Amino acid sequence: MLKINHVTKLFNANTVDEKLALSNVNLSLAPSDFVTVIGSNGAGKSTLMNVISGVLKPDDGNVIIDDVEVNKLHEYQRSQWIARVFQDPMAGTSPNMTIAENLSIAYLRGYKRTLNWGLNKKKKHFFKEQLERLGIGLENRLNAKVGLLSGGERQALSLLMATFTKPKILLLDEHTAALDPSRAELISNLTEKVVREFNLTTLMVTHNMAQAIQLGNRLIMMDKGQVIMDIPPSKKQGLTVEDLLHEFTAIKGEELNDDRVILG
Repeated sequence: MLKINHVTKLFNANTVDEKLALSNVNLSLAPSDFVTVIGSNGAGKSTLMNVISGVLKPDDGNVIIDDVEVNKLHEYQRSQWIARVFQDPMAGTSPNMTIAENLSIAYLRGYKRTLNWGLNKKKKHFFKEQLERLGIGLENRLNAKVGLLSGGERQALSLLMATFTKPKILLLDEHTAALDPSRAELISNLTEKVVREFNLTTLMVTHNMAQAIQLGNRLIMMDKGQVIMDIPPSKKQGLTVEDLLHEFTAIKGEELNDDRVILG
């Protein structure tokens, strides 16, 4: 489904600010895999997401989606396979458009855009059915401007917009990090529900070790642009934060010194 082969990304080459963001990264996701990605700031997590989605092109290596090598494809061209939810609840939706209008645009993801994205009775019924799945009452607010929603409501809408067309790959880029604990828990639960119901192949970046353990069937840890740990489903059950910290120390020969990752 998704293969990342020997991908390297270097920023500011041959300057004092040179940074190797990704170093010979190899990663493969099978259909229906839900892989969580953990790592401290600068580990390369967001760069990996940007290379997969087409925001950045790798300096070396390739990205393959559904047996298609996509290195030369732009971000909008990859949208036929990929949907993404960002950390910022303000990203991914238009605040001056209604919930129904935002959903209508998302419905056309991956297709050639025309002026015929308008709403009709059939679409509104479909959107209402999909919003009911969230269980937070947005199905009764189809005509509400998205800019009036709370951060949690907007992130729930972004999640639905990213998933209801059943993309080949769902990228979740710290999509609960900007929310308060109760809303973050709500979005985490919705994520688990939606990914399971739609059987989506998912890669989720998080700064929270406990969340990375709780969600998904597989966990990887990144450090300094490399995948240093890949925990399969057979070993993920029963895993604890203490186990992850111990493994990190065993691999790197030093303790992980990032409270944001350890404490969430």
